Amino acid sequence: MYACETKKLENVLAFHAAPTLMGMKCGSLPTLSPQEYDIDELSQLFAEGYFGSRIGARFVSRCSHRTLIYVYDRRLLDKTLSDNSVRELLAEYGYDVSWDSEQCLDRLCERLTNSDFPHEIGVFLGYPLEDVKGFITNCGQRCKLCGMWKVYSDVERAKELFECYRQCRTKLCQELAQGRSLQVCVA
Repeated sequence: MYACETKKLENVLAFHAAPTLMGMKCGSLPTLSPQEYDIDELSQLFAEGYFGSRIGARFVSRCSHRTLIYVYDRRLLDKTLSDNSVRELLAEYGYDVSWDSEQCLDRLCERLTNSDFPHEIGVFLGYPLEDVKGFITNCGQRCKLCGMWKVYSDVERAKELFECYRQCRTKLCQELAQGRSLQVCVA
């Protein structure tokens, strides 16, 4: 991948996945255009550990006009998926309670190929469990606040997180604008 292509890709990832890349959120779901980015080369970057062993990526779905990528912090995802309440919710959607994080991601990717969108994905994106449950129960309606996700429980805490994630994005994008590589910023 050429340096200018890498820089462009780093800017997109920083904008759409900053809280995950900076270790504040377990996952993000950026979408990339295969017309703009060489998705196979991007896949190779992640496979080669471009961001170190902490950050992983799954290429969830590909079609002619977009590629959906799940970028995740392995440590935070393991912690999230070790919660018994999270496991109980996921069990309702065919996730075995004995599965490790990679097996859970396999199931999520399988469910993303179905016609019904798997709303439990909010757990994998680091949304509060009560908000994920609220979204599912209310079919996405009657939320208390709509921001980076729909909030059904602690509005004040959600506002704090929204601001924290926004600041994280701003900081990471500023560092890239000053010439630092995303690889260095994330390490």
